[in-house]
Amino acid sequence: MIAQLVLNGFVTGLLLALPALALTLTFGILKFPNFAIGAMLTFGAYAAWVANSLLGMPLAVAAVASAVVMALVAMLCDVLVYSRLRDRGSITLLVSSLGISLVLENICRFAFGNATRNFAFEVARPIRWHGLRINQEQLITAIVVIACVILIQLLLHASPLGRAMRAVADNPALAAVRGVERQTIARITWCIAGSLTALSGVLAGLDRAVDPLLGWNYQIPIFAAAILGGLGSPTGAIVGAIVIGLAEELSSLVLPTNYRQIVSFAVILLLLLVRNRGLFGGKAVRK
Repeated sequence: MIAQLVLNGFVTGLLLALPALALTLTFGILKFPNFAIGAMLTFGAYAAWVANSLLGMPLAVAAVASAVVMALVAMLCDVLVYSRLRDRGSITLLVSSLGISLVLENICRFAFGNATRNFAFEVARPIRWHGLRINQEQLITAIVVIACVILIQLLLHASPLGRAMRAVADNPALAAVRGVERQTIARITWCIAGSLTALSGVLAGLDRAVDPLLGWNYQIPIFAAAILGGLGSPTGAIVGAIVIGLAEELSSLVLPTNYRQIVSFAVILLLLLVRNRGLFGGKAVRK
């Protein structure tokens, strides 16, 4: 039983990894916690559901289409809202992200109602391996998340764009002196964050179902994962997500499953008291 919980916890952590990575990327570049991350996840899930169930696209194609749509929506939010408030401080941006969260969620609710939706996806029998039960959805989640994490790490550490993003995250003024345009980097960051949250929305929709509160159910664990890893640290976000996923699943040994999110709250509280920069947080967070 414990081995099965560990497996489930690892997959849950992978589900949290992409939005936590998106959250930490936007925090690193734009210096504010984006509270619309859950609504972006929900919007991405609905975009994939429309492409898959209404337009008849295969789920893989629908997921790619959803990533493109959410990248454009995230960039549009930056053009219309965030870029106009960027010089007014992180609190103003945080409040504006709460407003965008309400707008995105209510667009989904107005268009599709409160009913739960499922992807047109053929369910396969779970694989039995050494007593473990591995669902097809878990395998898809693991493959997609690991591929995305590798691509993001290559982008950040082996490309000129990644070096520019890290330069803006470390010191925007110095990066501007060296010819790095912060506005362009911010827009690209929003596109990447939008794509990652859309893909995580598709994976979350496969794991549960698509409804207007889908992203809200993941909001606290996403923030707990990003804070645990150290806001601004992509590697930390991934490690933090896996730790939170494992902790939530293993907590079911002693807690009713409805109370699993208490673990995320407890992690955030403990970190704020003991190590507020997280596991991989550096000087940029302390500033």
